[in-house]
Amino acid sequence: MVIVRNSLIFGLVISSSLWLATSVAAAPSASEYRQLGLTYRAQARYSEAIAALQQAVELEPNNLHGRITLGWTQHLAGQEAAAVESLFQVLYRDPQSVPALNALGIVYLVQGDLSSTVITHSWAAWLEPNNEIPYYNLSLAAHRLREYGWASLAARRAADLEPNNPHPWVALAIINWDGGDRAAATKAYEQALALDGNYGDRTFLSYLQEAGFSATQIQVAEQVLAATVSR
Repeated sequence: MVIVRNSLIFGLVISSSLWLATSVAAAPSASEYRQLGLTYRAQARYSEAIAALQQAVELEPNNLHGRITLGWTQHLAGQEAAAVESLFQVLYRDPQSVPALNALGIVYLVQGDLSSTVITHSWAAWLEPNNEIPYYNLSLAAHRLREYGWASLAARRAADLEPNNPHPWVALAIINWDGGDRAAATKAYEQALALDGNYGDRTFLSYLQEAGFSATQIQVAEQVLAATVSR
C-alpha cells in the first residue's frame, strides 16, 4: 500500500509539474503581446490593439518603448486622455525621452492645447536639435497662435531637417499666406508640389488632418493651392 501511495503521489507531482510547465510555455510574452497589438493596430482594430499592448505593459512595466507604443495607439484610437496618461508614465521614468515628448506634443496639438504643445515640443527640440518632428509641429502651433515669424522659422528648420517631406513646405505656405506674403506662400507650395504631386489635388488635402493640420489650416492650404495653380 505504501508503494502504491508513493507511486500515486509521484505521479501527481509529475503531472502537476508538466501542466505548470505547459501553462508557462503557452503564456504569451510581453514581446508577443506587443507584436499582436501592432498587428491589430495595422488593421485599425484599436480596442484589441490597446488591450494587447496593455498586457505587454503589465508584463514589462519598465519597458518605456512599450508604454510609448500604447500611448500612440490610444492617440490613434481617439483616446487622447488615456494617451496623455500613458506618455506621462514614460516621462515620469525618463523626463528626457524624446520619442515620448514627440508623441505627447502631437497629442496636445490635436487636442488644440497649444501652450502644452509649445512647451513639450520645445523641450524635445532642445534635447535633440536635429529632430524634425518638434519643429514641424511647432510651426503649426505657432501659426494657430498667429506668431508667423516664429512659425516660419520652425517650418524652415523642419524642411531643412527632412527635405523630402512636403508637410513642412505646406506649413510654410499657409504661414506665409496668413502672414501676408502671398508670393512666398505660392513659392513654398510649389516646393511641396515638386515633392508630391498629390498636393495639386484639392480633395487630397483632407489628408493633412493626419499630419496635424486643423480644419482651418486645411482651408488655408486650399486657398494657397488655388492661387498656385492659377499662376
